[in-house]
Amino acid sequence: MHVLVFESNLMWSSRLVMSLKAFGHEATLVGPGKPWPAAEAAIVNLGEAAYKPEELVPALRAQGIKVLAHAGHKEKELIELGRTIGCDRLATNSELTNKLPALMDELAAKA
Repeated sequence: MHVLVFESNLMWSSRLVMSLKAFGHEATLVGPGKPWPAAEAAIVNLGEAAYKPEELVPALRAQGIKVLAHAGHKEKELIELGRTIGCDRLATNSELTNKLPALMDELAAKA
């Protein structure tokens, strides 16, 4: 599956991209405000104001891209934002780190 990664933290983004590739996915890191290629899924950090997740997520979903969004476990307002803007799956940062293969399988299974 081709996965877009919307994350500006260089250490976190490179780790995500490497992990996705290790699990057999194609991964593309997308900078804020940059166009993105065709893909089946996206990982969006809801805490990244530069990406404007309230605009980004609906735009991705309008293109048929499934969205896995994440935030810190104490960032309840961001998790609620993810629900409001229609993310396909929400995860805490630790879930994303520890359960990435299962989360990607779950996202792929969504019709």
